[in-house]
Order: sequence, then structure tokens, then C-alpha cells
Amino acid sequence: MSLVIDIHALQTLPPSLINRDDTGAPKSAVFGGVPRQRVSSQSWKRAIRRYFRDNFDKDSLGDRSKRLPGQIAKKVEEQSDWTQERAIEAVEQLFKAAGIKTSVDAAKIKKIEKNGDGLDKEALEKALNEANFPQTGYLLFLSPHQIERAAEEVTKADGEKIAKKLAQEILDTKHSVDMSLFGRMVADDAAYNVDASVQVAHALGIHASAPEFDFFTAVDDLAEAGEETGAGMLGTVQMMSSTLYRYATVNIDGLRANLDSEEVALQAVGEFIEAFVKSMPTGKINTFANQTLPDLVYVTVRDTRPVSLVNAFESVVEGADAESRRKAGAVALANEAREIQDTYGLEPKAAFVLGIGQTAEAFESLAEKVTMSELVANVQSALSK
Repeated sequence: MSLVIDIHALQTLPPSLINRDDTGAPKSAVFGGVPRQRVSSQSWKRAIRRYFRDNFDKDSLGDRSKRLPGQIAKKVEEQSDWTQERAIEAVEQLFKAAGIKTSVDAAKIKKIEKNGDGLDKEALEKALNEANFPQTGYLLFLSPHQIERAAEEVTKADGEKIAKKLAQEILDTKHSVDMSLFGRMVADDAAYNVDASVQVAHALGIHASAPEFDFFTAVDDLAEAGEETGAGMLGTVQMMSSTLYRYATVNIDGLRANLDSEEVALQAVGEFIEAFVKSMPTGKINTFANQTLPDLVYVTVRDTRPVSLVNAFESVVEGADAESRRKAGAVALANEAREIQDTYGLEPKAAFVLGIGQTAEAFESLAEKVTMSELVANVQSALSK
């Protein structure tokens, strides 16, 4: 069986709207027959990727964009005396050889040409120039190495066609850390797909909750000068507050294979744990300032299989008497972990817990209590044994 890391967290959010549906309402789900707040895995994965970009080595992170063929063509221009037209033609040939379709948005060019009267000459030329670069038909994920090597090989070929085998090698070796963690799907050719080594669950409230409405007004600062009264604007925004259960699992063997490096994989694991714990989706965050951290984090290293503990909250959790909900949630989570361990014999190789207040007490016989800095170091040490 693969070596895996399971990360469990309880995190309390005040009134907020970090993830909404197509109607503007907080996302929700029914679990255990009860409606609860939900934050999609896509939303939190996006926050984790942003945390990586803001806090870790950018050279180890890739770009996911339709504009990468254009970015490569610009690099070819920079490192040669080629014209833009020649660079674009050579890059298009590289992607054609690799079996990845590119195209220029002709409709966009026509639109700019037709409606360009509002732009000055310099701005119009810049907009048309940018629109001339080819794009892929979907978001393509490439590592910095793949982008740089593509530009180098195109320049080196000096107009000669790049063979299919080389083109495929250029775009499918030395993956970035974030690509190795979250995977890559290439619609044109599944051979370029990279299996994600991380799975992230939708965060789910551990208790029943329903959206509430915040009625707000905005005052016109100059209303008095115009002898006006009342609000300049009226509106409502939906919000929700919950204690959420969050879960992610990392397949260490898969991560090592994607990165082709034990050392880099260990570093990536530590960075992912930190990013999972400290990241926050930014939906309406300026309105609600919901800048919280997890109340509890429980991490296990297993050589069996991943185990989610979400069923600890199939029955809703409420704090009893003077007990807080987050402590009651921690007790329910610990009880679920203990029962799974006793029933299935799935004892982890190592387990660590950190918590605010008394939340970690319930894990006293299950895990070693640590701080955040100790957590990363201890997990990396357990993986090295």
C-alpha cells in the first residue's frame, strides 16, 4: 500500500461568504439529513495554490493559463533576433508536434479593430499585438522548466521542425511542485495528464446551519451638500457561520514519482501542510474579515490507506452546557479516529495534533501534541524513517 498523510482540521468561521453558488448564496450540502455550510474543494485548493505563490519559491511553481504559447513566443523573441511572426509560427509548430491545439482569437482581433476608436494609437497597437499571440483552447498547466525549455528548443531549432518525440518530452518532464500535488489534465492528449497526489474534500459544517441576510446601506458623503436625505444605496448580502470539518490526503509515493525527487517531495509535503492549515478563500473577505485559523489540526502518517473522519459529524455536534462547540467537535473527531483504529486495526505510523484551548486534549492517547513549526518537521521526520 502507498504511504499517505491524512490532514484533518476543525475551523470556525464567523459570519462570512467565502464560497457562493450561482445565486450568490453560501454553498451548502445535506449530510446526515441536515443542511450545513459547505466550502467547495476547488475554492480551498485555489486558496492553497495562492498561498504557495505568496509564500514559497515561485521557481518551483507552474502557470495554468490559455496564454502559455504566447508566453513562450515572447521568450523566444527575447532570446533571439526573431520577429514576432517567426516566433509565433515556430511555437505553433512545437505545440502542433506535441498534439496540443492552439489558435488565434480572430473574433477578438476584429472586435478590437472595429471598436478601437476609443483607444489611442499606442494602446490600440498594444491590444492588437497581444491578440495576435496563439492560445490553447483550455487552461494548460506548465512548469517553469517546461516553459523555459520550450523557448530554448524552439530557438535552437532555428526554424527547423521539432520532432514529435522531443516536443512531447519538452512539455512532459520536470513537473512543478503544484502540478505534482494537484495534477494536470490535457484535453488533447491524456498522455500528458499528471495524476494528482493530493485529494481535498469539500469542507463541511459539523452542525446544522442556514444562510442569513445582511441588509446594508451606503451613505452618499456629499448628500448633505445637495440637501438630500436617506441612503445612497440599499442592498442585501447572504452570509453563514459554522465550525467546518476540513480533510485532505497526500499520496507520498505518487508525489515522489511526479517530482522524481525524495528531497523535493519532503519539502513539498511540508509546504502543503502549512498551506492547508493557513490558507483562506478570499470570497467577500473585505466585507467580513473572516481571518480565522483552525481550532484543531490532526495529522496521521499511514502505510495502509487514506481515512476521512467526516462520519464523526453525521450526527450534528452541539456544545453541551459550558462546553464550546469546537471542543465538542474535537471530542467527536477523536472518538471517530479511536473507533476506526480499534475496529479496523488501521493504526497510523505516526500521528500529531495541535489545538487551540482544550481542543487537543481529546487526542491525548492518539497523537503527539505539537506546535505548527514542530508539526511540519515531525511529519517530514516520520516520512524519512
